[in-house]
Amino acid sequence: MMKRIYFLLLLCLTTVFSWAQALHFAHITDTHIGGTNAAEDLERTVDDINRQDSLDFVILSGDITEFGSDDELELAKRILDKLTKPWYIVPGNHDSKWSESGNNSFVEVFGCEEFAFEQGGYLFIGTASGPNMRMAPGLVPREQVVFLDSVLTNMARPDQPIISINHYPLNESLSNWHVLIDKFKTRNIQATLLGHGHQNKLYNFEGIPGVMSRSNLRAQSDTGGYNIATITRDTLFYAERTPGGKTHPVWCWVPLQNHYFSKDTTSYPRPDYMSNQQLSRVKSRWEIQDDSDIGTGLSRSENYAVYGTTSGKIVARDIRNGKLIWSFSTGGKVYSTPDIAQNRVVCASTDQKIYCLNLKTGKQEWAFSTGKGIVASPAIDGKSVFIGSSEGVFRSIDLMTGELNWQFDQVRNFVECRPLVYQNRVYFGSWGNTFYALDALTGKLIWKREKYTNRMLSPAVVWPVAANNKIFIVAPDRRMTALNAETGEEIWDSGEYSCRESIGISEDGQWVYIKSMYEGNVNAFYTAADTQELAWECQADLGYEIAPSPITEDGNVVFVPTTEGVVCAIDKTSHQVLWKYKVSHALINHVLPVGKNRVLVSVLDGKVACLEYD
Repeated sequence: MMKRIYFLLLLCLTTVFSWAQALHFAHITDTHIGGTNAAEDLERTVDDINRQDSLDFVILSGDITEFGSDDELELAKRILDKLTKPWYIVPGNHDSKWSESGNNSFVEVFGCEEFAFEQGGYLFIGTASGPNMRMAPGLVPREQVVFLDSVLTNMARPDQPIISINHYPLNESLSNWHVLIDKFKTRNIQATLLGHGHQNKLYNFEGIPGVMSRSNLRAQSDTGGYNIATITRDTLFYAERTPGGKTHPVWCWVPLQNHYFSKDTTSYPRPDYMSNQQLSRVKSRWEIQDDSDIGTGLSRSENYAVYGTTSGKIVARDIRNGKLIWSFSTGGKVYSTPDIAQNRVVCASTDQKIYCLNLKTGKQEWAFSTGKGIVASPAIDGKSVFIGSSEGVFRSIDLMTGELNWQFDQVRNFVECRPLVYQNRVYFGSWGNTFYALDALTGKLIWKREKYTNRMLSPAVVWPVAANNKIFIVAPDRRMTALNAETGEEIWDSGEYSCRESIGISEDGQWVYIKSMYEGNVNAFYTAADTQELAWECQADLGYEIAPSPITEDGNVVFVPTTEGVVCAIDKTSHQVLWKYKVSHALINHVLPVGKNRVLVSVLDGKVACLEYD
């Protein structure tokens, strides 16, 4: 009986694959160009695809590069240009999180970061997924959501079958997974294709079939691999292909059908704000939703709050009501947190310029041109602006004139952080495994620390803090480190408390704060101690926490940002949680105290809010 069923199944598959109108395409993902053997693996795959006349097109679903660098992107483009089939590409988190260009180079090299095309009666829609420049769950940027809206709204046939492509699964891996699912369910979505997991796997996203493809990397094998997808009248088949070898048996087949989601009455869970209704000690005084993502923190002077957006704007709002005061457009995306001094706002853009604007009017005072886009944040000290760049250069610029004071051109890889100015020195890390101390007056190198062997572990995102002649940093190596401010000598380097790039310091300099990555606690350590001595611990129940945003405080309250869009407030005296307020569903970039028991909050998905607490 089993043999008969097996024979009938083979006969069915043979008939299906021989159907003249079948659509065949290659699905490549997670090529990670820049990694070991990655370029060779992709070259083999491209050559193998070119030898197959039956393939109609190629889809690449993200993590094209390892580090999102310009060199890696250009190498990937040179290899992919050898394809003799049409190909369509979207970025993944490796392309966007560590991008020295602030995600501009991907578009410049490949022409776009989204696509929509018709083939075989199907509409294929691909979207970028982020998170752009931030360590957090994936987040389809607002401009990508707008693109998706536009495609779905302007379909010639609203019932046309759709296949979507995104690097991430349509689940909690994406902060706004529910937004995408709800939009797709207004149309005839039949399947979604993805990568990210480096394995062949079949998913079900609230009734939407999802197919994850293996990485193109060889891993422990001699060669890499990809998948060949075949669409017949009503079925999607996936079969793994070894370049230069063979196509393996079909490992999954997905029925393609109209699910009529508009008539589906099944109730699925959605993120909500119900927890906020139980709070009496905190409320939202005002909230605004920007028209693009916000990948920066906030700065404040008087009643002006200033931040940057991925649409390339530097924006000033009234902290009392959130009303727009002025907006300045740059030629790129802004991931640089502004700094304010002497009635001037300094902020950089990925258009290769550092801008100085008048705080009151938003008009340009000066602009300093650089050789690459900038994702680093400035720090103003006196009349000097200190800022790193993506071209291996760190600069001091005169705040009033925009003239160069000095530049240090020995930085390995690019700078993303806001530097710390402390005791006439400036401290910062880069994505080149290095942490630097320069003379603030001359730019002369005082010392550097080169501990890390993997660039992904670089102390490049943390905003350093200092007290008692010590510099405190945390990095993706999940360790907290105290360095001698004068010599760079390691005072202690502890992995006892897991942490990432989020750090803060008390106003009196007595305590330095971190949040534990796994336990969900917030810890305070004595800055005067020569070992990592715990002052107190709050069991904040934050869960798995990787948000790199700084910890801040005001008076007796410590504010902790999270990846889940929640602001956590902790009492410094009792070491207990005062309240947790959910602002959004995405990463909290910054919690900025502005006095009178108020804080301003910026969120990666484009929201800015003012919270008032008791």
